[in-house]
Amino acid sequence: RPQRRQCFFWTAWVIASIPWVLVFLVYFTAIFLPSYTHWPEHYRVLERRCKNSTQPGRGNPNNEKVFIAASIYDHNGTLLAGRWGNTVVELVQLLGPQNVYLSVYENDPNDAARASLAKLGSQLNCNVSLVAEHLPLEEIPRITTPNGEKRMKRIAFLSEVRNRALRPLETATIQFDKLLFINDVMFDPIEAVQLLLSTNVDSNGRTQYGAVCAVDFINAFKFYDTFATRDLEGYEMGMQFFPWFADAGDAATRQDVMAQKDAVRVRSCWGGMTAFEASWFQKPLVDKSTRYKGKPSAAKTPHSPLRFRFEEDPFWEASECCLIHADLTSLRHGHNTSFDSGIYMNPYVRTAYDSKTFGWLKYTRRPERLYSLIQGIVSRLAGMPHYNPRRLEQPGDEVIEQVWKYDEEEDMFPLSGAGTLRGSYTAIKRTAVPGRFCGKRMLQVVNEGARKDEDNWSSIELPMPPS
Repeated sequence: RPQRRQCFFWTAWVIASIPWVLVFLVYFTAIFLPSYTHWPEHYRVLERRCKNSTQPGRGNPNNEKVFIAASIYDHNGTLLAGRWGNTVVELVQLLGPQNVYLSVYENDPNDAARASLAKLGSQLNCNVSLVAEHLPLEEIPRITTPNGEKRMKRIAFLSEVRNRALRPLETATIQFDKLLFINDVMFDPIEAVQLLLSTNVDSNGRTQYGAVCAVDFINAFKFYDTFATRDLEGYEMGMQFFPWFADAGDAATRQDVMAQKDAVRVRSCWGGMTAFEASWFQKPLVDKSTRYKGKPSAAKTPHSPLRFRFEEDPFWEASECCLIHADLTSLRHGHNTSFDSGIYMNPYVRTAYDSKTFGWLKYTRRPERLYSLIQGIVSRLAGMPHYNPRRLEQPGDEVIEQVWKYDEEEDMFPLSGAGTLRGSYTAIKRTAVPGRFCGKRMLQVVNEGARKDEDNWSSIELPMPPS
């Protein structure tokens, strides 16, 4: 009986100690082994240069030319008139107004949003294109849904508005070095400069990348844009907390994160803010003889200059922000992406979708190394990364894909219930285009004319997937 009492005592003591041990580990890691907190020296040099002067262009010593693009929906103008707008103005000053062209595109803004856009323009002394217009939706292609409706793919719409923000590049008279695309996120202007000009630098201090993304958060711990992000082998993400990527394949991307690299190798990403090598987006600077020689099928092939696109198969979706990286990589490297695609994620630079979350990120990043073990276990238990039957397809490969096809129009008739059209998955032989690793079986459509209490888009139920 005394032995049983002693066993009970020690068990209770161990259980009671667990919270204190966890607290100790969190504080110890946050103080002595903080994650992505000790910035590389050249980042700190740039930060000091930005903070110790008020000279326009102080963050851009080589006077690199930067095209900044944003396609936003700013209800009542609170984004442009608030922190986002002020941060963009400060970013322009850091890069040098003489080095910057800012393009902001808004679709269907109300009067307050138009006023905020005009106010932003009055605060800027760089070249600008601030467009507020009604986007003619009839110009965007439609697909047929199983109930016979013609609907607009969500990604088709997003591709169009992003491309409209890039339109000034078509008539630009200067050659840009960098293209920076910014979403409606909270960000630090100095970190944006570091993303542009400090990531993966060579011995001469010049950046070497095709594209580099920040890391975006929907709350203080949770990674957001999983749809656009793929690791170096094209796998989807793991659970959405550090180190974000699953332990699949060689797990090179996950290992880069754990090694605290500023240039984490990926196949695609977005992170709310992405910098590109600009030459691929401007016609005069792009070599027309690209390495990709495949013929187009359901999706458009990469072309010069690069623009956002969408997948045209009815029940296959891929983020436009993933496809743009796939097209860029194909143009830059062809098939040779096994070791390094030239696309990077920079976890030192972080963004968020509200000010409160953004304010917490400098603290919540510190103990995140502790999450890696449980993140890997939970990801495996959840079956992540999810299977993608097209992940290994390479541009130019002759492949057989299962594609949803409706029966010929004269043979269409209801399967069950009024308005349901007959169709099936059909094996189709075609030439693969870039970005097959980006996709998954789903269909998202825009809810045109949505009421205030409705979402702007919705998902259409999939037909029975192929075996």
